[in-house]
Amino acid sequence: MALPLTTHARAKVNLDLRILGRRADGYHELESLVAFAGVGDELTLEPDAPLSLSIAGPRAAGLSPKDDNLVLRAARALATARSGLRLGRFHLVKRLPVASGIGGGSADAAAALRLVARLNGIAQTDPVLLDVAGKVGADVPVCLDSRARLMAGVGERLGPVLRLPPLFAVLVNPGVAVETASVFRALGLKPGQQIAVSRTAPAPDSMSAGEFLEALAASENDLAAPARRVAPAIDEVLERLAGLPGCRLARMSGSGATCFALFDDCRASVEAARTLAKARRGWWVKPTLLR
Repeated sequence: MALPLTTHARAKVNLDLRILGRRADGYHELESLVAFAGVGDELTLEPDAPLSLSIAGPRAAGLSPKDDNLVLRAARALATARSGLRLGRFHLVKRLPVASGIGGGSADAAAALRLVARLNGIAQTDPVLLDVAGKVGADVPVCLDSRARLMAGVGERLGPVLRLPPLFAVLVNPGVAVETASVFRALGLKPGQQIAVSRTAPAPDSMSAGEFLEALAASENDLAAPARRVAPAIDEVLERLAGLPGCRLARMSGSGATCFALFDDCRASVEAARTLAKARRGWWVKPTLLR
């Protein structure tokens, strides 16, 4: 009997996010510098059992293991694209908040693709994985290898892997689920409307941590304003993060409501997380390293 396979589904953090416009088909064109956190979910695959999913963990409440779950959708999509694949029983330990702007569902779907690929000897570089990932969800392609890079288009265009300086962060979610579609509706762009032009990809490999933080501070997340109208709790999160000792930058990730703060070192980020967790005990607060 084959041993179970396990992988981590790391949280995706949008260090910045620019909306370039809305295409005629209704999809929004974006650019985002993406990094990945040390915290995340865990997905296990028991080979050759009937395809199914069970969910446990501190953030499992309200999640359905039925067919519309992204883990099962991803596994089925890959099996459709390449016939004869071995599948199995998935078990998800859910630690990331849902509908929170850090790609928890997308990371889980990407993890499912990695596990099925590993079970069937499909190389990580096989184009079928990227093609299926894009069909499952906009953030799934960048979550496949979970390494820092620039993503563009609707998520299907990925730049080269970037080597970021150490980014000591605190991730915070106030317990408010934010529907991405609601944020885009609040943004209010009409089909065909363009609002920005593409930029040159950053070169963090040649920057010190301080230089990179300064360059990052000059960018922004274009979805922050509409997300704050949809979920006003984001205002308090950003205000509290910005007020923490040593905070160099406080910003929202994705379409919210998770926000992050960056610090100069691990000690500062851990102490800031401890302080905030005591002040707001109902919030999800995690110190982590982004890379």
